[in-house]
Amino acid sequence: MVKKKENSGKKKFSRINNKLEKDSHLLHKRKLTLGQKAADKLTRFCGSWSFIFLLSIFISVWIYLNLTAYFYRWDPWPFIILNLTLSCLAAVQAPIILMSQNREEEKEKVKVERDYLVDKEAEREVEDMQKDLDEIKMLIRNLKK
Repeated sequence: MVKKKENSGKKKFSRINNKLEKDSHLLHKRKLTLGQKAADKLTRFCGSWSFIFLLSIFISVWIYLNLTAYFYRWDPWPFIILNLTLSCLAAVQAPIILMSQNREEEKEKVKVERDYLVDKEAEREVEDMQKDLDEIKMLIRNLKK
């Protein structure tokens, strides 16, 4: 009787695991568009210290050139063009980064669903084992009598 439960539990778990593996692989292996690949690369770069360092150098050079230039001050203090440039950069970066985060969220949802189903199956298996232990206890008690 115990062996039947073990086999059926393994088959159920195997089916759940196979389904989830397929879903997970499809999500990770699907072809990304050029825009999606670019969004992922931009997100990785913009979230790095290299980007912060390069942006700091760019801003410093811009300010230095505009403060020290005797002629052709294209952006005198309070640096309106620099402000506009940085605002445009932020306006373009934000939706691109959000697109990349949405894709990561899709991957995370698949993982969470898989974890939930695996946990439910493990709970069922533990309940089955508990029932089997109760049956074994009853058999042992009956043998002692």
